[in-house]
Parts: sequence; structure tokens; C-alpha cells
Amino acid sequence: MQIQKPIPVNQQIYDFLFKQILEGSMPAGTRLAEEKIATQLGVSRTPVRESILRLEQEGLVRNKFVIEPTLKEIQDCYEVRILLESYAARKAAQTMTEQEKKQLSELVNHADPNNFESIMRMHTEFHQTIVRAAENDQISQLIERMHAIILLCRKDIVRNRQALPHEHDAIYHAILQGDGEQAEHLMKQHLNANFESMICHIPATENRTVNPA
Repeated sequence: MQIQKPIPVNQQIYDFLFKQILEGSMPAGTRLAEEKIATQLGVSRTPVRESILRLEQEGLVRNKFVIEPTLKEIQDCYEVRILLESYAARKAAQTMTEQEKKQLSELVNHADPNNFESIMRMHTEFHQTIVRAAENDQISQLIERMHAIILLCRKDIVRNRQALPHEHDAIYHAILQGDGEQAEHLMKQHLNANFESMICHIPATENRTVNPA
């Protein structure tokens, strides 16, 4: 990583580590050693320590190790997500502004299929836009608390599920048409399929006989 001005050094280090975690270069269980990272990046340990602390506060790192969510944690997360985001999609079909609809359209239609970072950003913003349009602060806060597990799951889902763009497009059109019932149904199907994809790639030693629905 080449340090660039005038962006603060700790922000650049955070962005670098965040990207490494999401892209799998620092997989679950990786220890973030301050001295090693500082040497690798040619910086002092202080901004590295600050960046690791921020990742810990966001839930991506625990005790300086990249988190490795258990099947139970993933199941719990998806049970709550399915309930909240399905309802958010129903409500968004009635409350979404024209500007938000335009933003959702751009997210559905303009992601670069050859750029993993672009796809990750599109999927994250797609779901965030729908939740935000539901205008329910409690839903937004509860989903934000699950942000770390959602992101770690999403990077694997994006790699393994080719149907994602079509599912997002169907949800978008249901919202565009004001069909809350269909939007809710499609979001529930979408998240259930994501969960099933996740557990298919969890080692067989874990119990897979679970269903978030």
C-alpha cells in the first residue's frame, strides 16, 4: 500500500485492512499483528493500532483476530435479517422517494461485474437503501449491529451466487410498482437463498440442519 496525501494515514490503513478482510486476503482467524502490519506498510504502529481498534469496534475483529462467525451466529443473524429486511422492503414500496428509487435503479443496473469491490459496494448499498427508505430507526440500528457478520457473509455469497443481480432486479421492480407484498416475499426468498448458500460452504463438521425461516 502506498500512503497518499492528504488522506489521514490511519484512514488509509483502515481502508487497506478492511479491503483485505472482505476480499479474503486476511481470512477469518487471521491475527492482526501491529508490528508486522506497520513494517509491511512502512508506517508507525500508532495508526495501525487505531485502525485495528476501529475494526474491533465495528465487529470485524475480536482480540486482534479477524472474526470467524459460527453457524449459530450466522443463523441468528439471518433469522433477524429476514424478519426486518422483508418488512423494510414491504414498507419501502410505499415510502421510497423518487430519488431513492433512482439510486436503487443505478445500483441494480450499473455494478461492474468484473470488479469484486464494486459488486460488494453495490450489494451493501442496495440493502441499505431499502432499509433507509423504510424510515424506521429501530430497524436500521438493529441491522447495523449485525453489520460485521453481514459483510463477512456477503463476500462469500457474492462469489457463489450468480442469481443475485436477478433477485435484486425483481425486488427493485416490486418496490417501483408499489407492490409491498411482493417486495416482502421476494426479499424473504432472497435472504433465505443467501443463508442456504452460506451453510453450503461451512465445513461439514458443523451442524447444517438449520433453517432461518
